[in-house]
Amino acid sequence: MRIAVTGESGGLLSRLSIEGPDMPEALSKIAEVILADPEGAAHLSILDLAERSGTSTATVTRFSRTLGFRGYANLRVAVATETGRAEQARWETDIGGDITPDDPLTEVLGVVAAADTRAIQDTAAGIDVSAVDALATAIASAGRVEIFGLGSSGTAGSEMAFRLERIRVPVRYRADTHTALTNAALLQPGDVAIALSHSGRTRDAIEMLAEAADHGALTVAVTSYARSPLAEIADIVFTPSVHETTFRLAALSALHSQLLILDLIYVAVAQRTFGRTAEALKLTARAVDAHRVPDKAPARKRGRAKE
Repeated sequence: MRIAVTGESGGLLSRLSIEGPDMPEALSKIAEVILADPEGAAHLSILDLAERSGTSTATVTRFSRTLGFRGYANLRVAVATETGRAEQARWETDIGGDITPDDPLTEVLGVVAAADTRAIQDTAAGIDVSAVDALATAIASAGRVEIFGLGSSGTAGSEMAFRLERIRVPVRYRADTHTALTNAALLQPGDVAIALSHSGRTRDAIEMLAEAADHGALTVAVTSYARSPLAEIADIVFTPSVHETTFRLAALSALHSQLLILDLIYVAVAQRTFGRTAEALKLTARAVDAHRVPDKAPARKRGRAKE
């Protein structure tokens, strides 16, 4: 089974900006024409787009199908829909991603918030819920779930493992490559392996997922590049959207979008294991309750005590 997130909804322009440069030359030219003027491209006929990109109508059709569309008509509708949505939200998306050392923090806040908001919106619009459904069902009944990621992707992976473990899913997050590989080798059909890598080219993540696949586990990739080596070997692929800002390169900016995808998967698993999840959350909350400060803590007296 292979489920790639290539839906006909939003996030298309962001995806083209990420994947376009790595496409074959002819397809990359079409992506450049669309990105140069998305609103205008939405009104081009297939012949017009072929002429402007210096390609052929057959190549435009192949480009559309590469992105997961049935044909050019569906691609054009997706571009028109997304440009319309962008126009409606222009007040929040026109903020640039450039930050200078002298910018006041009020402006920095606006840039960062706008970039993260747009990335999350694009990611949400492009999520294939059928893929989430299939994965959540598999995790709910899995004998083991292995999660691997390095750097900021490791932060997201660690958080996901913590959430699943709290609702009694047999899950482990691996930050060490050797440990990840040895545990991936012990997986079997019915188990799940999840690897996170923004670029999809992290050798460690690719090797871990390939090892898990060799032993029959369901493999999942969370990567911003749907055509990356990591995505190629995965059964299910999720592609978070990314909007860079100065000082926050793509790998760092991907964290919020990765967490959105993982959070949705976690909630979907919790839905499918409602009884044991409700009990587990109740028990774990009770276990740490004594370590919380009471709502009405006794007031502390300030100043020097009277002698």
